[in-house]
Amino acid sequence: MIAPPGPASIGVIDAHVHVFPPHFVSARDDFIARDRWFELLYTNPMSLLATAESLIEAMDNAGVERAVLCGFPWSDGGICREHNTYMAEAVAQFPNRLSWLGIVVPTAEDGVSDAGWCLENGASGLGELNADAQGFDWRNPASFEGVIRLCVESNRPVLVHASEAVGHAYPGKGTATPERLLPFIERFPDLKLVAAHWGGGLPFFELMPEVAALTANVVYDCAASSYLYRSQVFRSVLDIVGPDRVLFGSDYPVLRMDRFLSRVHGLNWRDDHERDAVLSLNARRIFALDVPDGDGS
Repeated sequence: MIAPPGPASIGVIDAHVHVFPPHFVSARDDFIARDRWFELLYTNPMSLLATAESLIEAMDNAGVERAVLCGFPWSDGGICREHNTYMAEAVAQFPNRLSWLGIVVPTAEDGVSDAGWCLENGASGLGELNADAQGFDWRNPASFEGVIRLCVESNRPVLVHASEAVGHAYPGKGTATPERLLPFIERFPDLKLVAAHWGGGLPFFELMPEVAALTANVVYDCAASSYLYRSQVFRSVLDIVGPDRVLFGSDYPVLRMDRFLSRVHGLNWRDDHERDAVLSLNARRIFALDVPDGDGS
């Protein structure tokens, strides 16, 4: 039975959005000069930068109950710390609407202590970690084992940027393709891992039994999906990995939250559970979100 298009029966959670401190937004050119990956993505003045306040407005317009904040994969730990402080403060301001993930340089000498600070100050996990932006290699997980072990021991998830081995080029695509991620996944089988952007196509390789055996704790978000795939990707991945391993994430402000969510509402869901799992239940479980009734503020 196909569920008719319509809103989820419980509050929608956008599990992948990006916000920046207001002074980062106003000083865009300064940060372009300080970070190579930020320059790659944000030299174009049409590339949007959002604050927590503009995110809340977008959530209200889209009918999203809660969002999980990601920062930016800075290569400088000091900038990461400043960004983390802003996200922690934003969640304190909007506790019923926002949660956050800490961003650290995982191979840095102070990476473990920075990750510990984030988790102690309310972060639901870490991410979005990006090997290309931050100068590490997923194929050498021993170089950042301390940060990942901390998340495993704390039962906190890690969100990682993943990219496709084929298809069109775009700013920020990177090289975190499935064959690079698999050694990392194999090294930390108990880690709750969120592979962004449909895992760079990794779920399709789960049709191989040896890959499926490694990825039981991997979930996939659909961030920036309409830039990468036709809408059939939802049905294809759900049929391969099941409804409990897919998260709704817009990658706001890369995508307009309201438009993308409207498309997702209109998919041919098999039943209400499948739809609610993707739009809310999975995020609540993976990020341990205690979402109260009502929209709060």
